[in-house]
Parts: sequence; C-alpha cells; structure tokens
Amino acid sequence: MLQQYKNILAPIDGSKVTDTVLKKAIEIAKRNDTHLDILNVLEVNQFSDTYGGDVIYKLSEDVQKRLAELKKQAEDAGLLDVSVHVRFGNPKPVIATEFPKDHHNELIMIGSTGLNALERLMVGSVATYVSRNAICDVLVVKPESK
Repeated sequence: MLQQYKNILAPIDGSKVTDTVLKKAIEIAKRNDTHLDILNVLEVNQFSDTYGGDVIYKLSEDVQKRLAELKKQAEDAGLLDVSVHVRFGNPKPVIATEFPKDHHNELIMIGSTGLNALERLMVGSVATYVSRNAICDVLVVKPESK
C-alpha cells in the first residue's frame, strides 16, 4: 500500500540544502495532491541580547520576503495549496512537535544540515533532534552532490 500524505511540512533555514528540500517537497506534495507548509523558525533569543527590535523586525521582514519567493516557486511548479509561516523560538521543538501538532502535518521534510561542524557540536543538529522526536514521519533530505 502506498503512503498518502495529506499535509507536508518543509522547514527551511536559508542554508545550501534549502533549495533541495523545497524542490523535493514540491515533488512529493504534487504527487500526493496535498498541502505544503513552508516554515522558517527564527531563534530570536540569539539576537535579542545583542540587537534591538529594529534588527529583529528587519530580519523577520527579510524572511517573509524570502518565503513569498519560495511560495511563488512552488506555485510556478504546479503546486496549488501552499502556505508559508514564520515562527519564533527554538527550531527543534517547533519543527518536531509544536508546528506539526498545530497544522496536522503528516510528513516533515528537513535538510540534513544547515550548520557547520562546530555549530552542530555546540547546539546539536536540528535534523537529528527532529528525526528522533517528531510526532509524524520525517524524511531527511541530503544536499545535492555537485
């Protein structure tokens, strides 16, 4: 029996693997004739002590603009049901449980890494956390090889 997903989540962070995640999420959403949520989680705690509200507002504005571009890309590829979202907080629980619970996602398609080796060592991989703790299926997307 073929698994049919009705609601797919593609969390993106602007890293190199973002384009691959989005491309594959669009393909699977089209194949399943389903809804696609594109999510960017801003961890404002990392900015709030150093920068003021204006910087956070500008960052949020930039993310909204980028998400609008990604939504258009998905629609131009033939996907009819796409939503974009910005959430503030820790990406790990937001992606693994909070957002999927609120939006009834059945599949999370996440990039294998958006961090360099030192960042992964310091904060841990979001993809690893999500794959272990998600409330739904997770597909880890590897970057396309050159």
